[in-house]
Amino acid sequence: MTATTAATAKETVPRVRTATPVLLGGAMAVALAVLCVLSAGLGAYDIPVGDVLGSILHRAGLGGAALDRVGESVLWNVRLPRVALALLVGASLGCAGALTQGVFGNPLAEPGVIGISSGAAVGAVASISLGLSLFGTWTVTVCAFVGGLVTVVLVYALSRSGGRTEVVTLILTGIAVNAFAGALIGLCVFVADNAQITQITFWQLGSLAQATWPKVLAVLPCALAGLAIAPWYARKLDLLALGERPARHLGVDVERLRMVLVLVVALLTAAAVAVAGIITFVGLLVPHLLRMAAGPGHRFLVPGSALGGALVLVAADLAARTAAQPAELPLGVLTALFGSPFFFWLLRKSRRSQGGWA
Repeated sequence: MTATTAATAKETVPRVRTATPVLLGGAMAVALAVLCVLSAGLGAYDIPVGDVLGSILHRAGLGGAALDRVGESVLWNVRLPRVALALLVGASLGCAGALTQGVFGNPLAEPGVIGISSGAAVGAVASISLGLSLFGTWTVTVCAFVGGLVTVVLVYALSRSGGRTEVVTLILTGIAVNAFAGALIGLCVFVADNAQITQITFWQLGSLAQATWPKVLAVLPCALAGLAIAPWYARKLDLLALGERPARHLGVDVERLRMVLVLVVALLTAAAVAVAGIITFVGLLVPHLLRMAAGPGHRFLVPGSALGGALVLVAADLAARTAAQPAELPLGVLTALFGSPFFFWLLRKSRRSQGGWA
């Protein structure tokens, strides 16, 4: 009887552990779907939820009915591109945050630590202050994307020694490059005129106000590529969490894994920053909260962080548009206002649970 009870208990434990990620993922998916519909309807020109669904069904050829001319224009040319861009940017930042924390073995790491955001900012700010127009209206976006990727390659190359790249060296190099990028941004602001300074400030604060379908299509390939590649490395990230030496003994090529995932993080983050500006704390807090709720397993954490990042950014963008109508709050400022105190609470909670820092 005792053996039977023990066997039953053993079979029950995995079910309890796997139920939380499944339920959490399902709840986030439902909340995201509801929030997307609400975000598409709410704003200066309100559209009822039923009309939003009817217009979408009508466009898909599944019944429904089209709105009036103004309603159709607002929904399909303003609201839905913005919702779609929020989904892609939020998913990219959330997934990049989970990968960064897994690669560095630190739940408080985020993509900006290796200079991606600051490098993208240098590219964008330089293009604005120098008045570049090589790619027309896409010049700032392209320069920001290239700046982010070039910065990551530079950080990784400077950190590499003897065919290996240590985490501590990578982080310290990222800090140095971030400081240098900050100096370059200050220099660009110094030589810019008033109109350019206004544009630079707006870009650095982060916003989805200029969302269009072409911008959605521009970020879509990078986002989908990064989001598709990331889950394939979930098991190796779990092994890496045991430590570099145990991971190597278990067959993980740590150096190759780190290089591939740093490039994936760069692809996701640079694409997001290029179209939305600098948006902080999404890639830091979302993976951390999911790890607290569902455990450290990356099989759920990586896709879950993408889903959670999309949910957070759609909600934040809706609040930015509606909280101070007719004005619009900068999205990056809003995420920082709520993220900073929450991050401080997480630090205090972690410190108390560990009895102080070692």
